[in-house]
Amino acid sequence: MQHKKLGRTTLNVSPICLGTMTFGAQNNIEEAIAQLTYATANGVNFIDTAEMYPIPPSPVTQGDTERFIGEFLQQRGQRDDLVIATKVAAPGGVNYIRGDHDNMSLNWRNIHKACDDSLARLNTDYIDLYQVHWPDRNVNSFGQLNYQAQESEKQTPIVETLEALADLQKQGKIRYIGISNETPWGTMQYLHLADKHGLPRIATIQNPYNLLNRSFEVGLAEVAHREELPLLAYSPLAFGMLTGKYLGGAKPQNARLTLFERFARYTKTDNAWNATKAYCELAADHGLSPAQLALAYVNSRPFVGSNIIGATSLEQLKENIDSANIVLGDDVQKQIEQLGIQFSNPCP
Repeated sequence: MQHKKLGRTTLNVSPICLGTMTFGAQNNIEEAIAQLTYATANGVNFIDTAEMYPIPPSPVTQGDTERFIGEFLQQRGQRDDLVIATKVAAPGGVNYIRGDHDNMSLNWRNIHKACDDSLARLNTDYIDLYQVHWPDRNVNSFGQLNYQAQESEKQTPIVETLEALADLQKQGKIRYIGISNETPWGTMQYLHLADKHGLPRIATIQNPYNLLNRSFEVGLAEVAHREELPLLAYSPLAFGMLTGKYLGGAKPQNARLTLFERFARYTKTDNAWNATKAYCELAADHGLSPAQLALAYVNSRPFVGSNIIGATSLEQLKENIDSANIVLGDDVQKQIEQLGIQFSNPCP
């Protein structure tokens, strides 16, 4: 697998990144280590996690994903061969993470505590890419629309967050910083404030991007291109929807949408189902599996730095990793764009 430089960093990463949010919920530690072993043996050197994982979030399992990865790192050694990314959570539904401290704001205290806790769970003394999981302010995220301003809104100034991250970088605990689930305004603020105050520049942005949700292209793709800020695309299979396994009302055993009703983002509209069916038919016409088509499309986008795939079985993992070797022809790409117009962004 050909690795490439990630934006302006010195990190060379695989085009496929192993997402791990199922570790500790749908996958036990043995299965997690088997996935990590297979992925790294097959060219994947980039692993993404978060302090709040696994998903669905729970105070009972919080941190288990990082612990599983830490166990793998301890068994494997050769830490410097891998690029490990994790995230600090912000206010919004996971206040139990800080123990008896219910303030989840992205201030100096919380960011330092979160980083130290992640380092301990991961069994490492540095994190290659430390990301803000979502903004510490009122935004449209996770599929929300109809932005409403809040006059009494509480938020940590972005410059304060950057100062805390700068201190962690100065201590050698993190190498680079990134953002996630951000808006064009927030992204440009991070860049502007870093330049104005001599603070670390964000290296990446991790947002959802798939054939059912191409909203990144509306405002952020230009930012990613002009600012050399690569996208780490998450949910490239739209929670598994784009594999076609849920078509016709199917509920596969142990599948995410079967187990967890909260993951309805890509199933709410007829357009989503119709688009999924059309993409699956297109894949069949070109001798590809639906997953291969969906992943190869994300891989092909010039603003994508790495494609964060996830799996609950080694069979799924192999298919997803193999998508890095698939090059979509001009004809299939043209047909994808036609379907993109016909089913315009059904799941923003």
